[in-house]
Amino acid sequence: MKLSTKGRYAVMAMADLARNSNGKPVALADIAERQEISLSYLEQLFGGLRRGGLVNSVRGPGGGYLMARSQDDMRIADIILAVDEPIKATRCTPGSPAGCHTSKGRCLTHDLWEELGNQIYLYLSAITLGDVCDRRVLGTSRVVFNASRPELTAAAR
Repeated sequence: MKLSTKGRYAVMAMADLARNSNGKPVALADIAERQEISLSYLEQLFGGLRRGGLVNSVRGPGGGYLMARSQDDMRIADIILAVDEPIKATRCTPGSPAGCHTSKGRCLTHDLWEELGNQIYLYLSAITLGDVCDRRVLGTSRVVFNASRPELTAAAR
């Protein structure tokens, strides 16, 4: 599964906004420059984030965007879904009984990929923007992964 630039850039921009706002509006041009993202693309993304209730816009001189709620109350999944980025790993339409084969049947591995999409959604729902900004994400999988693969723990020593 590949997350498109839409979801990745939205999370990058929101992390930038959280870090640089200090209670004051942040101009999209500033975010675009710091994150090396096209301003016109950011404008599209922030339209979705605003409609999703994640940011508020401030007009006029010194205007820009503010976060609509605390970074610790904002889930990464919320950001990705607000910009219409589906979190799925199947070729099929989510919730549809029809599969991706021309016969409308589901492939043998459908349940595997659907569950992977569910697990990705659960993971992104468990991570807040505050976790990302405070760098509390990297290493969280190592504990579970190493416990399930003892041979890797021994090889790392």
